[in-house]
Amino acid sequence: MKIKTKNLLTLAELSSKEFAALIDYSIVLKKELKKGNKPLLKNKTLAMIFQKPSTRTRVSFEAGMFQLGGHAINLSSQEMQLSRGETIEDTAKTLSRYVDCIMARVYDHNLLEKLSDSSNVPVINGLSDSFHPCQILADFMTIKEKKGKFKGLKITWIGDGNNVCNSMIYGCALSGTKMSIATPKGFEPDKSVLKESTKSVEIDLTTDPIKAIKNADVVVTDTYTSIHNNDQKRIKKFLPKYQINDSLMKHANNDAIFMHCLPAKRDYEVTSSVIDGPQSVVWDEAENRLHTQKALLASIIRA
Repeated sequence: MKIKTKNLLTLAELSSKEFAALIDYSIVLKKELKKGNKPLLKNKTLAMIFQKPSTRTRVSFEAGMFQLGGHAINLSSQEMQLSRGETIEDTAKTLSRYVDCIMARVYDHNLLEKLSDSSNVPVINGLSDSFHPCQILADFMTIKEKKGKFKGLKITWIGDGNNVCNSMIYGCALSGTKMSIATPKGFEPDKSVLKESTKSVEIDLTTDPIKAIKNADVVVTDTYTSIHNNDQKRIKKFLPKYQINDSLMKHANNDAIFMHCLPAKRDYEVTSSVIDGPQSVVWDEAENRLHTQKALLASIIRA
């Protein structure tokens, strides 16, 4: 399949039909992998720029390109001329002469916008401080596999209204899935994302996790501190109220699934009993990063 947008930076570039088609295509590619790989991107090359550390993003994109018959180049920003003052615009213009697509995992979303504006090839957001669209494609693929549908479901987000939450809101708007968000005051998701998305779907904001999780079909969280960040003042705003634990999960539907984009800071935003428990689908969710990256790459790279 092909999608109309040149770049994927937020998910808002997709239509509802394209979003649904990407999810379905990901499921097809997952099934086809068992039969052998099809070289859909033979002789195509992906440049991967990393300002931030990565496990799932790097491996899923690199393995995905290999399985599709293409090649991926890992580019640490410290190893590029970016670290010596070359502009992102000049980097984009140069890479466009060498590769068929650029994926970048960066801190500042504005950098991605500059990169895409100057690139002649598609640019994919592998994560920025504002959005994480690739994660949400994998999340909704997992929901489709486990629940068989989107409409009529309720997704509950508990914790920090961060970049993943922003993209989850766009995913709900594109799929018609109701969403309830519980965050501490001052940690709400992006107001412009909410304003745009509530035109399409019901999204409830609250500071009460128990209220948010009631009748939830899907429960989602993310870290509210980085793996190496032990900012006690920030932690106290989330713990213990916003921790996903067995007690809180009892307020969701009995067949609710638990999701986390990983890496998890265990016994902070989620207890080990939940992430390792029977309702957790985090490992299927992580695997599906591979299949949705492949579907996205095969759809966005032009023949």
